[in-house]
Amino acid sequence: MHKCSAKKWRLCFISIVIVLGIFLFVSPLWGKPFPIPSINVNFSDGNSEPGKVAIVLQLLFMLTILSLAPAILIMLTSFTRIVVVLSLLRHALGTQQIPANQIIIGLALFLTFFIMTPVWNTVNNQALQPYVNDEISSEKALTVTTQALRTFMLKQTREKDVALFVKIARGERPKTPENIRLPVLIPAFVISELKTAFQIGFMIYLPFLIIDMVIASVLLSMGMLMLPPIMVSLPFKLLLFVLVDGWYLIVGSLVQSFG
Repeated sequence: MHKCSAKKWRLCFISIVIVLGIFLFVSPLWGKPFPIPSINVNFSDGNSEPGKVAIVLQLLFMLTILSLAPAILIMLTSFTRIVVVLSLLRHALGTQQIPANQIIIGLALFLTFFIMTPVWNTVNNQALQPYVNDEISSEKALTVTTQALRTFMLKQTREKDVALFVKIARGERPKTPENIRLPVLIPAFVISELKTAFQIGFMIYLPFLIIDMVIASVLLSMGMLMLPPIMVSLPFKLLLFVLVDGWYLIVGSLVQSFG
């Protein structure tokens, strides 16, 4: 097994080298050699030109934000609730890997973009565009962005979860929701999303669980112990899901659950 995989990787590597060699050899014959861009990174004393130092710092800050973008997308948006509910739906249907993980994640991403559109419009109109036009500073843009995300998360977070992390942090009790610090609000928002997703998943599981129990009881009464109930119940669960237009109901309920 490992030898076959090693041979396949070796053959793929040799094929890529051959194709690149042929391409580099033939391209000068066309009269248009393939341009290979060069990247230069220079480190110099920035005392004479402070503007260059600011640009470099901004570039490093943007690279840091891009590296944290997946975590921000998962933790600070509606993605967590949606992907958990869709995964529980797949397990309730008993379809194993159908829909595939790529389909579930892709659908969750596009639903997240749809739900977070008002937040994005607020950030774009009040933070991004003014910052690009040099109307506000980067600190002001970051504050507006944080406030927009804070408003969204506060609407979906339970007071009980916020109180838990305030107690764990041993900090002062915030007088207003706007005084809740992000290190406290973010984990409270995440566990609130997980609880809501599990509640929705429980409601999804109930009708399919009843079908499984009925099919198992019928097979047991007929003495068909060797026949797995999942093989008989799966068509009925799919039929029920299609008849009630399950995707319409679940996606509509998920979007509306965010208010």
